[in-house]
Amino acid sequence: MSDWLISLEGTEAGHQVAMFLAIFAALLHAIFGALQKGRHDPWLTRGAIDVSYLIMSAPIAFFVVPWPEPYMWPIFFGAFVIHVAYKVTQAQAYSLGAYTVVYPVVRGMGPLFTVIGAYFVFGETFTFTQWFGVGVLVSGIFGLAAYNLAHTILARETLIKALFMAVITGVTVALYTTYDAYGIRATADPFTFLAWFFMIDGLVMPVIALRRWRRMENAPAVLPLLGRGVIGAFVAYGSFGSILVATRLDNVGEAAVLRETSVVFAALIGWFFLKDTVGPRRLALMALIALGAVIVEMGS
Repeated sequence: MSDWLISLEGTEAGHQVAMFLAIFAALLHAIFGALQKGRHDPWLTRGAIDVSYLIMSAPIAFFVVPWPEPYMWPIFFGAFVIHVAYKVTQAQAYSLGAYTVVYPVVRGMGPLFTVIGAYFVFGETFTFTQWFGVGVLVSGIFGLAAYNLAHTILARETLIKALFMAVITGVTVALYTTYDAYGIRATADPFTFLAWFFMIDGLVMPVIALRRWRRMENAPAVLPLLGRGVIGAFVAYGSFGSILVATRLDNVGEAAVLRETSVVFAALIGWFFLKDTVGPRRLALMALIALGAVIVEMGS
């Protein structure tokens, strides 16, 4: 499997696989966000997810994939720090604000800064058409956030703090997307990076979640929470794994932009499962996001 993926790097077939993986990651990332913002406290849910994929990843990291090269350990440490910052700010944003408002702001910050970061780190450049597509997509995302903001009645008293944390989280999204792309390209075997990344990444949030759970007066039952964690772990493998492989196979910026169509999937999830209403304005904004992604892909 590793040899096949490596053989696709820089080829047209690799480009097609990367774009499919980015869209697949978008769908799964929206599901992942909804899981974390579901009926359990987002800190507890994230802790349950992380401990689940830590336990799943450990035997793979130690006994299945090749051992990381010595120079990879500082890279893993950097990824660990960035992802802790991302998860803490994301959980804080979800604790303060409505999912349909917070999520688009988080995702809207990512594409622009990732494209800029990919230029400085990897020398990637976008055509004028692709930049226009980025503008269309980001406009649609922030338009959707503004519409949700105007019509939500949930957590209005903490909305400013939630939006601030959402912006900070969006910056960390761009940072980890660029950094992780560097990391997965640095090792010979991409699955080595994935296995060790998930194991190391799961070390902190379970500790935070456990301390938070112990302090709760009406702490939720453990088994349902762990069940959600296991489901979330598989979704995380599919989502983060897909986008990491996509950034190894092809341009980081393009994959990052396509991944942000997760906002469309998140809106649909909110409609079907969280009972949000979807009117003509939101449908138009969702179409604008999808159009921006198409323009970026056609302009490559």
